[in-house]
Amino acid sequence: MNPRTAPARVLGTLVPALLLCAPLAAAGSADAVPTARTADRVTLGGVPVRLGAGTTQVVTVDHTRGWHARVTFWVRRGDGWVASMRARDGRTGYGGLVVGSRRHQGTGTTPLGTYRLISVFGTHRDDGGGALPYRRIRAGDYWVEDNGSAYYNRYRSKRQGGFRWWLASNDENSSERLRDYPVQYEWSVVTAFNRSQVRHRGAGIFLHVNGSGATAGCVSAPQWFLRRAVARLDPARRPVIAIGR
Repeated sequence: MNPRTAPARVLGTLVPALLLCAPLAAAGSADAVPTARTADRVTLGGVPVRLGAGTTQVVTVDHTRGWHARVTFWVRRGDGWVASMRARDGRTGYGGLVVGSRRHQGTGTTPLGTYRLISVFGTHRDDGGGALPYRRIRAGDYWVEDNGSAYYNRYRSKRQGGFRWWLASNDENSSERLRDYPVQYEWSVVTAFNRSQVRHRGAGIFLHVNGSGATAGCVSAPQWFLRRAVARLDPARRPVIAIGR
């Protein structure tokens, strides 16, 4: 989804792990964290979070005003949760927030709910020591937003084909050329929103570096936050992002 610094802080907030939360807005996608018996619910920093089995890392996105948000990195320690990083200058979509199942491609909305964090791509030669799968952006790399492609909502190169990379940017099926956003995509964490490829629901919902304003549906945070988050996110800890109002 086409994208549009404060000093790091280490917080000592401890939140009991069994704190009850308000009902979580339905994500409306099989790619959200499961609602089965393996999942728990907590509220972290005012944001409802649905935890999958084994989740001990959470990024919360707490909407504050307009397209601004507070983005916090939480780690479970013992029986509670510690906020280890917080960025007050986070961003969300220019179109506001919407329940994931009601989202439509091209509306600039950010989906509410909890989603897995599954991989990283960026401009660096390596991932800076992070454990999530990493892919360096190369010339001809796209995020596919072509609703007619079998690779909808997937990372794909022009050389691999299978999507209409040549479509004009104002076409509803145009895909995103990743090299066009060297600032925002210095580090970008892929979420599992619409991983099941429901057409027209939207593709390319990431956690990436701030641009100059609102995003077109992603969540963004300052560069220092993304750099540190990428280094810390660990697939063994089943990380998720939870987006709330």
